[in-house]
Amino acid sequence: MTAALSVVLALLAAFGNAAASVLQRRAAAEERPPPSARRAAWLVGLLHRPVWLWGAGALVLSGVCQAGALATGPLAVVQPVMTTELLFTLVVGSAVFHHRPDRRTWWAFFAMAAGLAAFMRLAEPSRGSSTVPDGRWVPVALGVLVVGAALMAVGSRLRSAPRAAVFGTATAIGFSCTAALMKDAIGILADGGVGDFLTTWQTYSVAVVGLGSFLLLQMTLRAGTLVASQPALTLGDALLSVILGIVLFDEHIALGVRILPEAVALAVLVLGSVQLARSPVISGENEEQMW
Repeated sequence: MTAALSVVLALLAAFGNAAASVLQRRAAAEERPPPSARRAAWLVGLLHRPVWLWGAGALVLSGVCQAGALATGPLAVVQPVMTTELLFTLVVGSAVFHHRPDRRTWWAFFAMAAGLAAFMRLAEPSRGSSTVPDGRWVPVALGVLVVGAALMAVGSRLRSAPRAAVFGTATAIGFSCTAALMKDAIGILADGGVGDFLTTWQTYSVAVVGLGSFLLLQMTLRAGTLVASQPALTLGDALLSVILGIVLFDEHIALGVRILPEAVALAVLVLGSVQLARSPVISGENEEQMW
């Protein structure tokens, strides 16, 4: 029952992220951006649009659902399920922007869904501890900082698609670490109460790392097309979350003879996400002309 609740909440969180993205993109398409000198006035205009506010509300609801999912299920389940945001974006975006996906896009939709379902069924992630034991965060944090800094240094020397792919990998690392910190903070809240939750460093690290990851995402999207960055964003977040679940929370996944079919399932997931990223509904292309 707990595992099922975690999956449902993760799906709701993914839907909330997708709805927020589509609704706020619609508001931005309606409120045509002015010259840079009046950019602040444009942002204020967005704040007065009900569609944009509904998108902001969906984003808040998504965060609540993700927190609930992490509180009731393994990190290795929640973050891979969150990749369904791309699927929900296609559905919501098609309805909002009145853009009917073609047959290839629908095949990509089902391929991504099938790849995710197959991977979760084969891996069978199991729940570990609710909090991270003392001392484990230090080596993980150092490793993440070193790898992240190296990726940003390499990416800054590249152009277009390679740059977007490298920045996307760094962004995926940030999002998976944000989820791990959130899960640890929620576990501390459940075990120690509000006092411990408000005085632990994990609580405030969620905000810092989450904001940093959001800024990295903006750099990723500016660096190149979504098609270039989506594989790293999708696979990177899912895989690193599985690894962090094992290393930090003592979660387990089935390996052995299942490694090959799991790899095939992940390949199908990534190929589906790449094809979905080509859809104008996902990438946001031509939205200004639609309004």
